[in-house]
Amino acid sequence: MDAVLATAESSNSENTISINSNSAAISAPSSSTPVSSSRYENQKRRDWNTFGQYLKNHRPPLSLSRCSGAHVLEFLRYLDQFGKTKVHTQICPFFGHPSPPAPCPCPLRQAWGSLDALIGRLRAAFEEHGGKPEANPFGARAVRLYLREVRELQAKARGISYEKKKRKRPPQQQTPQLPVPSASS
Repeated sequence: MDAVLATAESSNSENTISINSNSAAISAPSSSTPVSSSRYENQKRRDWNTFGQYLKNHRPPLSLSRCSGAHVLEFLRYLDQFGKTKVHTQICPFFGHPSPPAPCPCPLRQAWGSLDALIGRLRAAFEEHGGKPEANPFGARAVRLYLREVRELQAKARGISYEKKKRKRPPQQQTPQLPVPSASS
């Protein structure tokens, strides 16, 4: 993995992972339609190119068709070295404190929200580049379990609980009851 020529930036305010690579290993489909320039589309393209570069520099090099959920997990763990989110270990005195009062030697990792968004973009890009949904390594069960584990670990380390929010139903409007005409004899 040392051969991966990439630098990473993580923006906590936008929950995105942006990695600039020197070349793209996976080419975009050729089309005569203009390329969308939305932030999401640009980020998705950069993420796709980064993952392609990762596969190209993998030892041995991997083709997308041979990529599995295990390779995606390897990629996510590789990205942790560029993270900016402090994740306290259980032996740290600040474990479970949302705002630690002093610095500690705990590792920096990618934030769960950034990883979750990244996987969503890569999952969409895989299918846009001709991949079959049932063969999508970004939707593998192992990847979903890993993301859940990261979320729970980071929540415990920061003393934050992620509970499923109950969906609020809009208040039902009561229709006025009209008096029923009585039949008089």
